[in-house]
Amino acid sequence: MNRQSEAPARANLCPAASREERRTGCTAALLFLLALAPGFAQSPPAPAVQQPGQGAQVHTGTSSGLSGETRLDNLLADHQFATIAAQLGKLPPAEAQFYRGILANRSNDLKQSIALLEPLLNQVTASGNVPHEKLLREALAQDYLREGDWSKAAAAYTALETKLGAKLTADEQDQIEMPVKLLPLAKDNPPMTVEPCDPFTMQVSQDPLGLTDLPVFVDADPKSWMLDPTAPFNLIDRSTAREVGLKVSDDYATIRSLTGKPIQVHVAVIPRFTIGGRLTLRNMTVFVYDDADYFFPHAQYQVEGVLGYPALAALGSLTVNEDSTIDVEPSKELPADGNDKTPKAGAPFYLDGDQIVVALGGGSAGLGLPHGAAGSADSAADDQRMFAVDAGGQQTYLTSRYFDEHAAQFNNQKLGQFTVPGQSFGPQPAYTAVTVPLTVGKQTIQLHYVPVLIQPLGSAAIDDVYGVLGVDALGQLRSYTFDYRTMRFSAQSE
Repeated sequence: MNRQSEAPARANLCPAASREERRTGCTAALLFLLALAPGFAQSPPAPAVQQPGQGAQVHTGTSSGLSGETRLDNLLADHQFATIAAQLGKLPPAEAQFYRGILANRSNDLKQSIALLEPLLNQVTASGNVPHEKLLREALAQDYLREGDWSKAAAAYTALETKLGAKLTADEQDQIEMPVKLLPLAKDNPPMTVEPCDPFTMQVSQDPLGLTDLPVFVDADPKSWMLDPTAPFNLIDRSTAREVGLKVSDDYATIRSLTGKPIQVHVAVIPRFTIGGRLTLRNMTVFVYDDADYFFPHAQYQVEGVLGYPALAALGSLTVNEDSTIDVEPSKELPADGNDKTPKAGAPFYLDGDQIVVALGGGSAGLGLPHGAAGSADSAADDQRMFAVDAGGQQTYLTSRYFDEHAAQFNNQKLGQFTVPGQSFGPQPAYTAVTVPLTVGKQTIQLHYVPVLIQPLGSAAIDDVYGVLGVDALGQLRSYTFDYRTMRFSAQSE
């Protein structure tokens, strides 16, 4: 069975990707990784084809020939958040406030992002700077949605489509389809609340698609739901909604970007929802799909429900262990002054559009500040290499950007071919790296037998990171942790 093709499709949210490049749902080991909602940071042009031994190719985001606003925007598209943070003190106050707000959005500091960006909305709109208006409106819409403010999120996405829809590409319009169409159905729903609980461990299982299912209770009814953190919403099939007695809305929206074909989606509210028998969510909004829309005939598997970002945020810190257990430390509030002084082990990670990007190889640079205070970065930022995590990828691979810095290691190797999973590209020329050491904070891990692309693919989502980490890479670890409270990734190798 081809699990990649069986996995539930979601739209590729990367601006440079084609509409045929649909991403699949969350794979087993990656269940905590992905971001929430579409982002439209401008992507730099694809770099020139690089051959072995020719030296490093130039990426737009880091070109020293650019200056001012253009360079900062390219750095932002290039995920160089620490570099931008280090330059904020040199910018005029309003410009610095804009970039601080965007960085806070990327580091998932929602309150800080909203506080910085809301006062700039009218000013940026009046300036006629469409790229900045798009970035600002996207970030605010994402912030409201991640906070669970259904009414503000609905209004923000509607305004984004109304004011900038004519200036969005077809792919960008696809990217905002779900929130634009679904949020009006939920705009009057009560906010979800989370009942505090102590840390706990739960056993997880692998479903016939090779994805991870978690034990949940829908009210008092035990179920197994697939976890897909790439989804901005929680989902439930109509049979389960009917079985547990949910009130399903008469109103519906027709969307394409969830499965790649038109489906009708309604909305409901689950009064009580429990994860792992411990963490209880109240008034959880779910969107209701027909059973047939998430049934996979080759695997004979019906997806009863999908846990998206709202559940992920409530879980807080999650450690995936090699024995198919997950250690959960539920989310906690920061101190009243907003400054969490807890030591931050591991490497920083960021939410950038539909990607998780993890800063590896540069120690603990991150934004150089406690979570909640985007600002300057330390010198380790220069050593960072940004890696993406593919929520639908069983396969890890390194990009031409990695190859540029390590071309000499492959001089005596035979060139082969590699087909990028989940993409429409044909087979690509690639070498195989027998051992790849990566630094995660102060820990060094080693990955083995990883394909290395030798030329760009023309997709910024791939070309502007050093590699894409899939389930096979994380499966080589004894355990790994994604802590959404501190935005840190840590790992323990064998």
